[in-house]
Amino acid sequence: MQAIEIGATGGPEVLRPTERPDPVPKAGELLIAVTASGVNRPDVLQRKGLYPMPPGVSDLPGLEVAGTVAAGAAEDLAAAGLKIGDRVCALVAGGGYAEACVAPAGQCLPVPEGLSDIEAAALPETFFTVWQNVFQNAKLQPGETLLVQGGSSGIGVAAIHLAKAFGASVIVTAGSDDKCAACLAQGADHAINYRARDFVAEVRRLTGGRGVDVVLDMVAGDYIARELECLADDGRIALIAVQGGTQATLDAGALLRKRLAIIGSTLRPRSIAYKTAIARELRDKVWPLIEAGRIKPVVYKVFPAAQAAQAHALMESSVHVGKIVLDWRA
Repeated sequence: MQAIEIGATGGPEVLRPTERPDPVPKAGELLIAVTASGVNRPDVLQRKGLYPMPPGVSDLPGLEVAGTVAAGAAEDLAAAGLKIGDRVCALVAGGGYAEACVAPAGQCLPVPEGLSDIEAAALPETFFTVWQNVFQNAKLQPGETLLVQGGSSGIGVAAIHLAKAFGASVIVTAGSDDKCAACLAQGADHAINYRARDFVAEVRRLTGGRGVDVVLDMVAGDYIARELECLADDGRIALIAVQGGTQATLDAGALLRKRLAIIGSTLRPRSIAYKTAIARELRDKVWPLIEAGRIKPVVYKVFPAAQAAQAHALMESSVHVGKIVLDWRA
């Protein structure tokens, strides 16, 4: 099979096309003939040597794919409600930048009716992550308000769509007026250009001083202390990345007085059983909304798979709104 490997740690140029033997599915796995692969920030970190894959996982980058089921044991297909030839998208722990990829059967989902493979490849990593952190961990409820740091990212756009579909209000931050406009076009209620305005003051103004109920934070660092000021009583921070650094100083008294919670989480090393449970909830609660047109993946740009280096360069530029996808048929 054709694949994209990380030749050495470094910049986008270290990504290079290669040939690898086709993977062989083990018990509990399905083999997917891949047509499209999503590009995500963890792929960039892995390329830089900052996010090593879990033990036993392919060294090829790539955490989400779409394609067709090519092989798998009958009992595994039955458990996933799939059959050979079905169009699927899947969350994987690695190996997604390839024409063939194995995935745990429980992490394979049918491509929602009406979506292309390119659109389907943009679903798993972001939707699994947002569902786990915003809805399962932080327990966002209808009528509450969500603050998304980095609303124009793939995660951010998915959070906007999901939160709005489930009856929440959404405030986002973004790094330019154009990105703020793009987030508003995706359904956000308010967008704050964090380079031009203090997001703490703006959140307090927009909520009449009450604050938000949940913050989806990909920054950490000194943002955490500022986010505590943004939270309403009983508010929750869902922390999923540390782009602003791992160290934070915060007011523990505010945590006590306002009954606040900071919930950290990483998805990649979690068990197959844990991810399968998320997949089931997505299939039951979110997939029908996608098929009804109420939620839609947002793809910013598609690259031929051989141009993975250019895709990574775009990811690192942070000018994109939504997802970047590799096409194996181009």
